[in-house]
Amino acid sequence: MSLYTLPFRPPCPIITCRVSSSPAVTLPSPPPSILPPTATATATAAAAALPSPTCALQCPHFETCSGCTHEFNLHRPIIVEEATDFFKSLGVSDFTFDSCRLWGWRCRAKLAVRGSSENPLIGLYQEGTHNVVDIPQCKAHHPNINAAVELLRQGIRELNIEPYDEDQGTGDLRYLQMAVTTYNTSLPAAERYRNGRVQVSLVWNSRNEKSSNSDKLNALANFLWRNGGPRSNLHLIHSVWANFQTSTNNIIFGNRWRHLLGERDFWEHVGGIDISLDPSSFGQANTRAFDNLLQKLHKHVPYGASVADLYAGAGVIGLSLAANKKCRSVKCIEINKESKPSFEKTIDRLPNSIEGSISWHNTDTSIDPLSWLVGSDVIVVDPPRKGLDASLIDALRTISSHKVKPSLKSSSSNIKEEKRPWILREKERAKEASIQVGRETTSEDPQSLPQTLIYISCGWESFKKDCKALLTSKSWHLEKAHGFNFFPGTQSIEVLAVFKRSLKKKKTGKKKKKQL
Repeated sequence: MSLYTLPFRPPCPIITCRVSSSPAVTLPSPPPSILPPTATATATAAAAALPSPTCALQCPHFETCSGCTHEFNLHRPIIVEEATDFFKSLGVSDFTFDSCRLWGWRCRAKLAVRGSSENPLIGLYQEGTHNVVDIPQCKAHHPNINAAVELLRQGIRELNIEPYDEDQGTGDLRYLQMAVTTYNTSLPAAERYRNGRVQVSLVWNSRNEKSSNSDKLNALANFLWRNGGPRSNLHLIHSVWANFQTSTNNIIFGNRWRHLLGERDFWEHVGGIDISLDPSSFGQANTRAFDNLLQKLHKHVPYGASVADLYAGAGVIGLSLAANKKCRSVKCIEINKESKPSFEKTIDRLPNSIEGSISWHNTDTSIDPLSWLVGSDVIVVDPPRKGLDASLIDALRTISSHKVKPSLKSSSSNIKEEKRPWILREKERAKEASIQVGRETTSEDPQSLPQTLIYISCGWESFKKDCKALLTSKSWHLEKAHGFNFFPGTQSIEVLAVFKRSLKKKKTGKKKKKQL
């Protein structure tokens, strides 16, 4: 697989402000019609918790929409105080909290479509119901998502597209996914975010593109492209995709995707690399906050390390480390096979100066997790909201009791032969679905044990549980913790926690005196 050298890309300018109790420090209010400048705030335990009108949501949909849970102090949700106390109780007194954009930060949104063709409702469910709240002026959305939704609304009305009716199972359009790419090297760096283009995915109520209502689907796609594509007055639309879903459950997407119009590949620049994301791949909603997290993560990984990236998705974290930290080897482990094409496309854009081994494995992290831990210096985990799998927690808790045998030229003599049939089947399947770029590294010790665990969490409650489980095992101690404001307007924070292996103290026994 060929590699290409990327041209130097200057970083986007960042306006920095420090959140404190001083009345002289203020944040700009969001302008009514333009995107506010980026602000990066580093909060400490002494930061003020009083309502700040300059950091207020000011959204007309707040009372009915379930997306946001609080209106004030967007820069510092209340949960930060709890997190600060939690980490302080574990010996980490320098917990930091970083906040980027407070409005217009969401670059990826999944929206339900209900109502009628004359009056379509496009938004989120009202709390505890399946009643859709129309949110045309959402303050969290990137402004171009709102613009694309308005264009789609016009198309629904003009083309008589019927929104989905859950009770009857009828209608055409069920859901939308809007994803903004700010990757546009033809623009100055400072203008790229503001001029992001929207990939529109239409979740269509049919089995495939040959169904009876496919003419309406094509008509709607053409309407979007004609009025928002490169030949329109405002080039707003990046591409149009269709997903086909007929299930009556609450799962948004079906398994069948089709590219309809526009660019096929969706690119973004985060963590110092260009990444590709298919509409079926997981992508972070807050692109700029995720980029900040990756820059912080790089500081905790030594150059030339061997890294295992668990719950890797399309491998963004692992590939970012491979490019920026010159890792000896990077192994990305992901259960979703749909992430494989995005990983392959991203690999092709990595600089050809990378000499280490890079691989992607389609397998379940919970099956024989020790096999991914052994031989790695650094473990990175980015699990779903529920936290780490129980088997992985157990493997991490007991890592210190794993006996390390002397390294030999042939590592096969050091590894116990696996006989469990379900493990063997999974290993064989993972091997068949894996991708290997570069030579398999031979310089690493196949029996070495990880010394660093980096835990990225989007679920605060599950993280606290996992953190306590790791620390009570005495195999790990917590060294650093950082928080990131991935979802302003909610009581959610993203946590980056760095654990280090605890060294066993040698027992010092007094020598018995010889009896005369």
